[in-house]
Amino acid sequence: MPARESLLDAAGAALARRPWSRVRMVDVAAGAGFSRQTLYNEFGSKEGLARALLRRETDGYLRGVDRALAQEREPAERLAAVAAWTVGAARANALVRAALTGCWSERLPVPSRVAGSTSSVLAQRRADAGTPSSAELLGLVRDRAVAALGGRGRDPELALACESALRLALSYIVAPARDDDDPAELVRGAIGRWVAGR
Repeated sequence: MPARESLLDAAGAALARRPWSRVRMVDVAAGAGFSRQTLYNEFGSKEGLARALLRRETDGYLRGVDRALAQEREPAERLAAVAAWTVGAARANALVRAALTGCWSERLPVPSRVAGSTSSVLAQRRADAGTPSSAELLGLVRDRAVAALGGRGRDPELALACESALRLALSYIVAPARDDDDPAELVRGAIGRWVAGR
């Protein structure tokens, strides 16, 4: 496994055990089996490590959205799959939950943006760009859903249906329902008629 991924794994593991403010770079490096200098060479600083970790988690969430949308199913079923993935990913990963809701606890690194990264490494430039805001992340998911469901040009009704499906899923994240409540079922019922026949 490349040093970068090992270091990000170690940072994630450290964050699971203690608040970000108490995560030490030397411990992350040791946990990954690399020198502290390697860690600094990869990320530049603890803030750079935080940006890269947050970016990796949001990119992983978006890959899951893409998988849900790529299924050979009816449009409402694909949106329901996105809703189920969103709720599951947010429940399993505090960074994804914070990125989706904009609610950052004191335990987590707070996202920051760096203007104009000069790194020659593509992965570092992406990490330096920071993570999208909650509104930007919602927009990315909505736009991916519209494209996957065959939306052409400006299709405001489809865009509204896709955004509404995601907002219904977000409601399950910020105000959890009973264990037997199913966000996918709610999306199917509420959104299905909007996207029928696509």
